[in-house]
Amino acid sequence: MCSLNESFKQRNSKTKLLNKREKSKSSLLALDYICDIDTLRTLIKKNKVRVVDVRKKEEYKKGHIKTAVSLPLAELLSNDDPDSIVKILNNLGISDDTPVVVYDDTFGALASRVAWSFKFVGHSNVALLEVTYDNWKKLGLEIERKSNKYPKASHSMNIDYSIYADAAYIENAQNDKNKIIIDSRERLNFLTEHIPNSKNIPYTMLRSENSILRSPSELKRFIENRGIDSNHEIITYCGSVGTLSGLTFFALKAAGISNVKLYPKSFKEWKSLGKPKTEFKDANYWDLSAE
Repeated sequence: MCSLNESFKQRNSKTKLLNKREKSKSSLLALDYICDIDTLRTLIKKNKVRVVDVRKKEEYKKGHIKTAVSLPLAELLSNDDPDSIVKILNNLGISDDTPVVVYDDTFGALASRVAWSFKFVGHSNVALLEVTYDNWKKLGLEIERKSNKYPKASHSMNIDYSIYADAAYIENAQNDKNKIIIDSRERLNFLTEHIPNSKNIPYTMLRSENSILRSPSELKRFIENRGIDSNHEIITYCGSVGTLSGLTFFALKAAGISNVKLYPKSFKEWKSLGKPKTEFKDANYWDLSAE
């Protein structure tokens, strides 16, 4: 039987451990939607981030950002139900509070689909890197070739349906004046066929010369100039798996719009379900050049 003094010591030890854990949690950085280069480099040096490379495995092996783990987009999309996504988080050593920064070499579109999937299952502390891997390398920043693997974590599941839309939701939103459906594909694809009542904001118009997205202030102004009120609910879609629209999702969030949803199955599913679509059979130059 423990003495009173021993019991006190045990309780005191447990309290210190809990305080240490809470302090560790509070010291983790809450990321914004886009992570800048300097912030990521600092987090890597402090070992307080999980960097996720979503390029193909062979590209990862040729070189990647220091400490990054490999998660090709195709691997996630092969089975992107919530249980599988949480399993991926666990295998990458990502716990509930781990800051995560995702990057690709495709202007952020592939990274955005992975980052959105993490958010969907409840990992809110995830951001897109502001540049592609190619830009990172051109800047002469730290890269390595060794494959990284971390101890498994135990991530909880807390599905965030507030950022998700399916075909039925889109149907109900079409005639709702408080909801806006945005097609993120390029203008010609939109004009060829699209979901009725949707607006076209091509993903190419959201990018800047040196970053995967314009600055938040520029994005905000861009969205406002197109008559989109920040109080509207916005639903984004693209051609097939939600990559281009995933980038739009993050752009809208960065611009300060709180209520944004992604239709991840996008127009490919919409058509396969035989849903109605709008077509422009006689598009002219002005249609193609319109924003």
